[in-house]
Amino acid sequence: MTYDTLIIGAGPAGASAAAILAEYGHRVLILEREKFPRYHIGESLIPFTFGPLERLGLIPKLRQSHFVKKFSVCFVQPDGQATQPFYFFNRYDRETVAQSWQVLRSEFDQMLLDHARDRGVEVREEMSVTDLIQEDGRVVGVQAKDKEGNAHEFRARITLDCTGKESFAASRNAWRERDPYLNKVAVWTYYKGSKREPGIDEGQTTVAFVPDKGWFWHIPQHNDMVSVGVVAEGKYLSRDGVKDPKTMFHREVGENQWIKDHLSTGASTGEYWITSEYSFHSRHCSAPGLLLVGDAFAFLDPVFSSGVMLALKSGVLAAEEIHRGILADDLSPEHFANYGATIRLGIENMRKLVYAFYSPDFSFRDVIKRFPDSADEITDCLSGDVNKDFSQLWTRIREFVPLPDDLPYGLPLKGWSH
Repeated sequence: MTYDTLIIGAGPAGASAAAILAEYGHRVLILEREKFPRYHIGESLIPFTFGPLERLGLIPKLRQSHFVKKFSVCFVQPDGQATQPFYFFNRYDRETVAQSWQVLRSEFDQMLLDHARDRGVEVREEMSVTDLIQEDGRVVGVQAKDKEGNAHEFRARITLDCTGKESFAASRNAWRERDPYLNKVAVWTYYKGSKREPGIDEGQTTVAFVPDKGWFWHIPQHNDMVSVGVVAEGKYLSRDGVKDPKTMFHREVGENQWIKDHLSTGASTGEYWITSEYSFHSRHCSAPGLLLVGDAFAFLDPVFSSGVMLALKSGVLAAEEIHRGILADDLSPEHFANYGATIRLGIENMRKLVYAFYSPDFSFRDVIKRFPDSADEITDCLSGDVNKDFSQLWTRIREFVPLPDDLPYGLPLKGWSH
């Protein structure tokens, strides 16, 4: 059987693209290496995740869920001094965009995948893709192995790479471009019973600073759990020869008084995770028969929790473009140039804010003090409204710190070279 669309990876990018394509009546197959539900980091949904979730028809399910509601974000200095919470409803509609969620990704991703199944998507779990099949200069499907090691072949008019940070196609074709500056390491764990803020602030995301431009995230979840981790340069976290993630984590807890206080009543669940959070982009968003979606296209430092929003946004946009392409009988790489440019612009805008955040001595407060009306633009970008013209904001921020030029990536690849 030949499918209209074959999707590698059942995370938010893959599941959202699949659901919409199936809704339009296309034959869609998802191949997923793992068995869902499965663990994944990245629990905080920023406000502009609302749009893709609404397009998918999932807002009612999220409203009925036990996920913790998130209305704000707060920043904390190493001495424990916290800003006032930044409430999204001061800028956006309280009933829609301004209320987000802190999710358990295993449950959230399962919800997305079940939604795709309900729309008619065929899903095969524990199926590892081993190779792209190319014929006459285009991808026509994939080779895969099931958990018993049996080989399978699947074919489709177009294949979507939604494999997340591992970026199957970009890695194999040497398309990955590392960001020259954003090379952080993250160490994290989960706490039960630690302190939370009262009332509406219970679900706020807290970004708590440690020296050398490092920071903690503190994300309250349901069942009295908190996701908490520290991100910094690897050489800072491993100073004095420390290599054990647990030792790294607990040493940094003492570097921020707010974090130390909030974790003092809780207990770690015992497992500590470590990963390099380097940012990268793929040189190409599409090639004949292939489209890259979500983190597989570009992965950005997670300081502003943009990953799930960008995955869902790119999944929805990719699906709409594929649907149009199928109707027009045009699934050429060039057909996806607008998709690539749209996602790239959003990521580049967010990336500029990330660069500013990590610059020594930079603070958004200083910018807002000099240019009070820039507060709204900063809020918009941080909230995920990233496809706007922020050129005035970048001109203003450049008075304080240098910002990077846009990276040359994401263009369609018109033909494979061998």
